Amino acid sequence: MQTLPMLTHPYAAFNQLEYDTTIRRCKTRPVKVGNVTIGGGHPVVVQSMINEDTLNIEGSVNAIRHLHEIGCEIVRVTVPSMAHAKALEGIKQELRQTYEDVPIVADVHHNGMKIALEVAKHIEKVRINPGLYVFEKPNSKRTEYTQSEFEEIGEKIGETLKPLIISLRDQGKAMRIGVNHGSLAERILFTYGDTPEGMVESALEFVRICEYLDFRNLVISMKASRVPVMIAAYRLISKRMNELGMDYPLHLGVTEAGDGEYGRIKSTAGIATLLADGIGDTIRVSLTESPEKEIPVCYSILQALGLRKTMVEYTACPSCGRTLFNLEKVLHQVREATKHLTGLDIAVMGCIVNGPGEMADADYGYVGKTPGYISLYRRREEIKKVPEDDGVEELISLIKADGLWVDP
Repeated sequence: MQTLPMLTHPYAAFNQLEYDTTIRRCKTRPVKVGNVTIGGGHPVVVQSMINEDTLNIEGSVNAIRHLHEIGCEIVRVTVPSMAHAKALEGIKQELRQTYEDVPIVADVHHNGMKIALEVAKHIEKVRINPGLYVFEKPNSKRTEYTQSEFEEIGEKIGETLKPLIISLRDQGKAMRIGVNHGSLAERILFTYGDTPEGMVESALEFVRICEYLDFRNLVISMKASRVPVMIAAYRLISKRMNELGMDYPLHLGVTEAGDGEYGRIKSTAGIATLLADGIGDTIRVSLTESPEKEIPVCYSILQALGLRKTMVEYTACPSCGRTLFNLEKVLHQVREATKHLTGLDIAVMGCIVNGPGEMADADYGYVGKTPGYISLYRRREEIKKVPEDDGVEELISLIKADGLWVDP
């Protein structure tokens, strides 16, 4: 698992690193969430959220355990009521007794001070939404917010937030300030409009309250369902934090991305764009599907960018008239035989034209050079030529000979 070099801000070094192929991550402070650390140069953390009712302790424990077993490092749950908040104690106890102490973050919305204080007793991280934490009753006749009205509500937010901040601070726990584009407070909308700037100012208001009380175990998110808005908001808060001397980790996600192929593409478009900028320390792909479907997408994004190595990297040409075997079929066979070998790069190339050159970075290559035969490579070196029908078996033998094979 890689730890990548970091810069204070990604745009600061674009000139001198114009041709650098390594992603330079923003420097952020480490925030502990149980036994997982977000930021501080640690690998980008993968998150997801169960869809079980938290009152169902057994169902929630099973769902959390399943997500954790397939690679989810922090699991989120929702706590819409005090009863749900109290159920977290039972969930944590059951996890410790039957599995392990999985880090949990709990969502708290809508006048959630009492719920949040109860939640803070039991789990490692509380997520609050600045637009909903203190309810501001909309006024259809309002045309503006005066400065005094704005400040008055800000003081109320501070009073409401203070007990939670102190509780989390004194326990060494964490908070996510999770701004959503679709739920900005009315006074933010009046003052800044429905804009990335409004999202950023909403977050910074809460950050300043936390800092005033010497609490800095913070993670910030700027989620939106529209990718351009999401990207702009994260870039802006990264820039503003740099200007203000702040270094809080950022949680990336496109909210309400949908399902299927487009939901995956939409999430990847937002998350990967920012990660390539060096922005982001933890991610969640939000799909309208079962939660376990989100985890492979997260790891695929991180692997494609070289931020984490969690599976075999396959390189394969798209096939053309020069291809000397059924490339799609062989790629499937190679993948099925080797997909458990975490960390290897394997290339399957249809002809010599796209062979050694295009697969130069791969650990092993499977190349069609002459009809009926496969050439096997170790990096740039051709090791042996074998009959096509024996290609996959001989590739496995080569990997075994190098001491890199493990049984599935």
